[in-house]
Amino acid sequence: MDGREYCATLIVRNAVTKLEALAVIALAVDRPVTDARTARPYIELDGGARVEVEIPKFGEPPPLAVDVYSTLGFEHAAIGALSLLQRLEEATSWTVKPDFVL
Repeated sequence: MDGREYCATLIVRNAVTKLEALAVIALAVDRPVTDARTARPYIELDGGARVEVEIPKFGEPPPLAVDVYSTLGFEHAAIGALSLLQRLEEATSWTVKPDFVL
């Protein structure tokens, strides 16, 4: 492995804050938020991927980006993102769409 990180992004079209999104994702995957009081909190997923939430920049409307990162390759990140999408659909009323193609 070359140490690069690959990212697959899910787009949340609902108006939720970063803190709310992290809390809901943590509950949906039954994992804690790591580095919760830092600028880069994340949630570890099964299989080694991790989730970060990117909020819109100042003045931009939603959507919220939920980024799934993996050092194992894009396919691994995408599979993690699709698994997370399924869990979010089961646990929330959010409108979530993948922003990638496999």
